[in-house]
Amino acid sequence: MINKCIYLALMLMSFSPVAQSENKAQEIAKVLDIFHQAAAQANAQEYLNLLADDAIFLGTDASERWNKKQFTAFVLPHFDKGNGWLYVVKERNISLLESNTTAFFDETLENDNYGRCRGSGVVIMTDEGWKISQYSLSVMVPNDIAKKVVGEIKSYEKKI
Repeated sequence: MINKCIYLALMLMSFSPVAQSENKAQEIAKVLDIFHQAAAQANAQEYLNLLADDAIFLGTDASERWNKKQFTAFVLPHFDKGNGWLYVVKERNISLLESNTTAFFDETLENDNYGRCRGSGVVIMTDEGWKISQYSLSVMVPNDIAKKVVGEIKSYEKKI
C-alpha cells in the first residue's frame, strides 16, 4: 500500500504546475545550450533554426539590431569559413510566464574576446518547439569604470 501511495504522489507531482514549469525551464535551457554549442561549431543550420522566424538579435554594437534574415546574412560568412564563437554559460535564470508558452531568460557568459557578457532574451513555444524570439548580447561593464567607458564611447562617436 505504501508503494502505491508513493507512486501516486510522484505521479501527481509530475503533473503539478511547479514540475511542469521546471520541465519547461529545462527544455529552454537545453535549447539555449544547443544554440551556444552550434555557434561554437559554426553549425549555421542548427544555430539559425533555433531562432523564431520573426526573431530579433541585438549585438554588442549599437548598430546591431538584426531580424532573422539580416542576422543570417551576418552569420553565414563566418560559419561558412568554419569560424564560430564560443560563449560559455556561467549562470542562467529562466522565468516562465503563466501561459507556459513564453519565457524570459538571462545568462552570464564567458568569451575569449569579450570577456564576461550577458545574454538575455525571450523564448516562445512554437509548433516546432521552443524558439528564441529575441536575443540580446551585452558586455558587462563594472560600475567602477562605467564613466570612463562611457567617456571613451562618446569620444569614439564624435569621430565617426
